[in-house]
This record gives sequence, C-alpha cells and structure tokens, in this order.
Amino acid sequence: MITSIAAAVVIFAVLVLVHEAGHFVMAKRVGVRVIRFSIGYPPRVWGFRRGETDYSIGATPLGGYVRMLGDEIAEEPSPSTLEGYIREIELDLLEDARHTGWLATSGKAGDDALAAIASALAPAADGSILPERAVAILGHEPNAEEALVLREVARAGTVKRARELLCEGRSSTLIERFNLRAFPSQPLSRRIAIVLAGPLANILFAPIVLSLVFMLGVPVTLPVIGQILPGKPAATAGLRSGDKIVSVDGHAIDTWEDLSRAIRESGGKSLQLAVRRPAGSDNLVKLTIQPKQEVEEAAVFGDKSPVWIIGVLPRGDELIRHETPLSAVERGLVATWNISHDIVVGIFKIIDGSTPARKALGGPIMIAQMAGKEAHQGFADVAMFTVMLSLELGIINLLPVPLLDGGHLAFFVIEAVRGKPLKLRHREIAMEVGLFLLFLLMAFVILNDISRIIG
Repeated sequence: MITSIAAAVVIFAVLVLVHEAGHFVMAKRVGVRVIRFSIGYPPRVWGFRRGETDYSIGATPLGGYVRMLGDEIAEEPSPSTLEGYIREIELDLLEDARHTGWLATSGKAGDDALAAIASALAPAADGSILPERAVAILGHEPNAEEALVLREVARAGTVKRARELLCEGRSSTLIERFNLRAFPSQPLSRRIAIVLAGPLANILFAPIVLSLVFMLGVPVTLPVIGQILPGKPAATAGLRSGDKIVSVDGHAIDTWEDLSRAIRESGGKSLQLAVRRPAGSDNLVKLTIQPKQEVEEAAVFGDKSPVWIIGVLPRGDELIRHETPLSAVERGLVATWNISHDIVVGIFKIIDGSTPARKALGGPIMIAQMAGKEAHQGFADVAMFTVMLSLELGIINLLPVPLLDGGHLAFFVIEAVRGKPLKLRHREIAMEVGLFLLFLLMAFVILNDISRIIG
C-alpha cells in the first residue's frame, strides 16, 4: 500500500510539473507575470522565491497550478487584485535589495526595510528617484511601477498607508503596467498559447519518455508457446508447449506481439507457421493452422468485438530489446499516436454510451493501485504507465469543460467569433457549472473505485 501511494504521488507530481511548466514557460515567454508556480495545493509546505515568482510545494500533492497576474475572469482588476500586485512589487524591491547585500547591512526586514529603501531613494520633496543610489541599493534603476511605489511610500511615510492610497487612487501608471503583465489583458493569441501549452506539454512529454525507454531497453515477450487451450485451432494443428514460432506465412516473428498481430490481421485465412521445437524434438517443423473467430471483451473499453484467435498463451520468456536513437524516436512517436488514438476513441465510446462509464473510469484509488503494481515491475513499466497518464491528462484537459483548459479555449473561440468576450456573469455561471460537474465526476470515480474494491 505504501509503495502504491508513493508511486502514485511521484507520478502525479511529475505529470503536474510537466503540465504546469508548459503554462509557465509560455507565460514567461510572452511577458505575463507568474506570481506562483506550485506543485500541490495549499497550505504551502515549502518553497522559495526566485525573481518575480514564488516556487512552492503544497500539502495536497495530487495537483498543482500556475497563478498568473490578474483575476481569471474579471474585466477590471479588483481592489484586492491591485493590492496583491502592489505587494508583489514590494517583494521585488526587497528581493533586489537582498541580492545586493543592502538588506543584510541595513538590519531591517519587511515593511521597515521597504520604508528605508524609499527614504533613501526618494528623499526629495517631489519624490524623484536618485539613480546612483538605486543602483547601489537595488542593483538597477527602478522601473515605472517600482518607482511609483517607492515615491508613494516616501510621501505617505508608511508602507501600509502608501498601499491604501495607491489602491484608492488607481494610478493610470499602475493600471497600465498591470495590464501590460496581466493574463486577462493579453491579446487573444497569447492567451490561447498560454492555455494550450499545458496540455501540449503533457502530450509532447510522451514521445520523449518513450524514446528514452526504447533506447534504455524494454522487456519483450518471445513467441514461445506456454499453454494450449483445448479444442482450439492450435491444439488441432499440433502445436506443443515450448514451441517457438519462427515465422508466419514467411514473415519473421520476433515477439509475441508480432505473432498476435499476424493472427488478428489474418482475416480467418489459413496460416503457414514455421515452428522451432525444443531440443530433442524435430528442430524445425511447418504447420498449417486455421484461426477461429471469437467475441472478446476489450480490456480497455469493456466493449465486445470479434477477434481471430488460435488458442495459445505465452510461456513468459522475455528479453530486453534496445533501440538505436533514430529507431527509438520513431517507435516513440508511433506509440504516442496509437495510445492517443485509443484514448480519444475511448472517450467517444463513453460519451455515446457504447462503453459503460463504470468499467472505463477510475479514480485516485485505482490509479494508486496500478502505479504500485507497475512500480514492482520495473522502470519500463512505470514509464509506460506515466506516459499513458500524461496523454490522458493532456487530451482530457482539451475537452470543452469549464475549469479545464479546454473550457478556457472554448471561451476564447467564442470571443474570437463575437469579437468580444462573453459577459462576466455568463463566464461566472459557466465556471460554477464546470466546478459542479468536476465535483460529480470526482465523487463518481472515487465511489467506483470503492465498489471495485468491495466487489
């Protein structure tokens, strides 16, 4: 149980890190101010501030977020948002003073240190900043919003009062600089790029990990017969336990997957098998086998479909296969496409009702159980499981559901068509509905997990 929980937490943390890093990197690239990058949700357990961003780890590990400047759906910055922005500017000034060593020399901290900086940099009656002192204390001349805060602190006498005056006055300089760095006031193309970067990061993460796994080596099952099911085509044709399938219709068979594919794609026509018998038997024999069609339930989606079988199970012989870098990248891309295709098909099957949601959906308990199982199998299995979850996270986040990235993208599409955003109240209602739906989904998958355990 401990292994399962630990494996699930680590895998989720990696996937959240990748997802949020996509948002973070794109936001930084287009000039949006990122206030916090968090793995896990509050309360904050540990973290540090670097530049203008606070990097933290929250006590609730299964999630994370990138908090950017600006209210998510508000049309104008609220007083609390503006106050938060001013506090961020204050932290920037203190961080700069710490880097130059002035903060340690002054022996002051917090508001007292900020008041001392303002007094030293804006001593004149008009509040003008002394550039030579600014370089000595901050390491650079303050930008427009920093200079505004320093002047107001010097005039008001206290940081608290200066903050109140700035919020009440809503200085045009402050609002202009806020809009320049805030997410909601960015051009539509930039907002789309920031939101889309998260799911794309999860999707692009998959072929990278798969390529690495294929280069390091993955275990493959050899085409050696273990169990022969009675009354099936393999028993009728004379296959024996221990036989190794060398070729099917002249095509070389290297793995059990190759054999399975050849049978599935046979269409029911007779197959010519070249079989190597164990030592002490006729070493190489040729057999003709007629596949039989049966209806099987798919392990992933729970729906039933006809398949061609011969009635054999593998003995379990394995070897580690390493790919060249070029081949590994090719296989990684192909595998990513195939897994993504299966996920999309699975989602549509759930939506149209052909696959029961109870069979297809699992929550944190099931994921923890699966993560623990894969952790005991080895690195390759854990990596493959992580890739599958990463693709699911990326694709599901693109669904047009409010609160998901796809919901935001849907709002942006509507904004592009209308030429203006939806009304604030309409967006608020959509967010409330999205939150309710996600709550219902989480409750359903958790209860579904519990029912599986009880069953």
